[in-house]
Amino acid sequence: MADGISIPGVTDRYKTNDLVEALMETERIPLKREQASLERYQKQQSAWRDVNAKMSSLRTSVKTLYSFENPFSNKLASSSDENAITVDAARDADFGSFKIDVINPATSDRFLSDPIEADKEVPQGKYTFKAGEKTVDFSWKGGKLSDFVTALNKRSNNIVQARLIGISSTKKSLLIESLKPGEENSLSFENKALDFAKNIGMVEEAKTSVTTLPSGVSNFKVALAKDSVEQKGMPRLSLSGIKSNGKEITLPPRTGFELEIPEETRKNENNIIEFSYKISKTEDITENLNKTNGEPVLPDPGSIDFKGISISNIQSSTGLTKSSEPKTLLTPVQEKTHFYVRNAYDIETELEQTSFSEKDENGNIKVKLSLKDYPEAKMLIVRNGSTGETLTLTAPQSYDSTKNKGFTPVHAISTAGDAKIKYEGITLTRSTNDIDDVVPNVTLHIHDKTEKTATIKIDPDTESAKDALISFVGNYNQVIAELNILTINKPEIVSELDYLSDSEKEEANEKLGMFQGDFSLTNGKSSLQRTISSVYKASENSTITQLSQIGISSNASGNGSGYSASQMRGYLEIDEKKLDSFLESDLTEIKNLFGFDSDGDLIIDSGIGFLLDRQLSSWIQSGGIISSKTSALDTQIKNSNTKISKLETQLEAKEAELKSKYASMEGSLNSLESQSNSLNNFSNSLNNKK
Repeated sequence: MADGISIPGVTDRYKTNDLVEALMETERIPLKREQASLERYQKQQSAWRDVNAKMSSLRTSVKTLYSFENPFSNKLASSSDENAITVDAARDADFGSFKIDVINPATSDRFLSDPIEADKEVPQGKYTFKAGEKTVDFSWKGGKLSDFVTALNKRSNNIVQARLIGISSTKKSLLIESLKPGEENSLSFENKALDFAKNIGMVEEAKTSVTTLPSGVSNFKVALAKDSVEQKGMPRLSLSGIKSNGKEITLPPRTGFELEIPEETRKNENNIIEFSYKISKTEDITENLNKTNGEPVLPDPGSIDFKGISISNIQSSTGLTKSSEPKTLLTPVQEKTHFYVRNAYDIETELEQTSFSEKDENGNIKVKLSLKDYPEAKMLIVRNGSTGETLTLTAPQSYDSTKNKGFTPVHAISTAGDAKIKYEGITLTRSTNDIDDVVPNVTLHIHDKTEKTATIKIDPDTESAKDALISFVGNYNQVIAELNILTINKPEIVSELDYLSDSEKEEANEKLGMFQGDFSLTNGKSSLQRTISSVYKASENSTITQLSQIGISSNASGNGSGYSASQMRGYLEIDEKKLDSFLESDLTEIKNLFGFDSDGDLIIDSGIGFLLDRQLSSWIQSGGIISSKTSALDTQIKNSNTKISKLETQLEAKEAELKSKYASMEGSLNSLESQSNSLNNFSNSLNNKK
């Protein structure tokens, strides 16, 4: 008899086990009551945790709608020619559009060698590769070409890269490229790297030659200003006073010249024309011009002396009448010195700002004119239109930009060059294809030339804003549903929630009305509903002041038959057509509806999002309402577990006591029965002997 009274050889004739169990069942009533209380506490704690989880999700959605990263500030950037240029817009980018022409993207040096033996050995030594100011430098012990490529790439740090290209079964070519585009990041070789590059036919010695353009005054032509409006009486630009010693050219006020670019220089687009200039103050010519009265100045008529008698000639008369109109004084001209290039089609182009360096300590400014940037350039034009400044420049010189490093590539797949774009008609150059300093908070990514002007648009990201609002409404409805389930004991509360699975409905039915008398939940629900339906005026000119205006309310569907039971319980609906319309036209107003600064301290302190966040925080934060509720339940669960443990110990002792007593009783009864049987047997034995 398991768990009962067991006496070897004796059966449970007196049903003492059943008697003990019946007595123990009565003793277990307090234990079962406490176990039921423990289970109730645990379910309540689980319910509070579910409320906490749903409120936390709602708070996350709410914070998204009014925080710095709110979706209403998201931008969508698009390009009409994404093959040539794409764009990223930061949240602070301005809405609108602008025009971009990509003249050319930034390129990098990519040099290929002659075909070489696949098993060629690379000699030992110090190998130095440079891309602009960045250097890859390492010592090579000697070995196979393939191992050398691996070693170089391992140390390249995204500066240079090497690759082997199969030419035939026995021949390969080595490709080395700069990983940084832009003219300033051109590829160069030093130490053993230069020797090896020459050995494999990647580069060759460059004979750098600098040619001084013919700069004598006899080579100049007067450079009259085209389409310019001059003051009446202001001298036109001329060659008068220009001086040149072949090395330095001086242009006094109101002078200018044209200098033809030699054909030998023009035919190489890699050529650079370079010179320096500075400006110095001089006496302004308008002072002397204004002193003249505008009438002819005649020479002295002379006189004659004869025998002590002096006879003077009478001044000649011009026959001109003096003008009665007041004379207009010339005003000094202070304009920047202009440098132009004229092409073969007689079109003048002013040198771009990118051609000029910063002024050095002596006031000199260097000018670098790349013929690549000025196709078919024919004439260099210099004009000093100032009336009080002298321009001094060095004689222009030309040189091949690809040969200024001591070597020139033999097989150049591409050469280093800057990106060149036109932004709203303004030509700009950058050394990178990722340009973030032209349009504020916008990054341009250059890929290729544009066939025609690309239009870049920065538009609001209404889709992400809509998704955030839908998420907010969904999380809000889940919180309201959870509060309804816990505070209302009506089965229809659960049956109305069509989105619940069967298992979720079963779980919801178990919680139905669990906190029916808890006023904190009913008050919390009312507070949330008041916040949702209240009016919020961000400014005097605000046109959207309620959530219902943008199609989010408890009757957004516009049910003509009146409110349904579910609507009365506070669930929100979305009129998508209405919402889409307001998102397209009033995104800033919707943003302000969820959070705005009401007192001018630049801190958001009002709005649906802000107030919901504050209310939800009081529930879910550490030490908040839910934390207090679960802490109280933790104490009750702990006390209940202690009681249960104590009652179980008491029951075990009681059951052991009863079993002991009834085992003793059964043993006594069995002993008496045995004695009775012995007496009966003895009596029967005596009777048989008679």
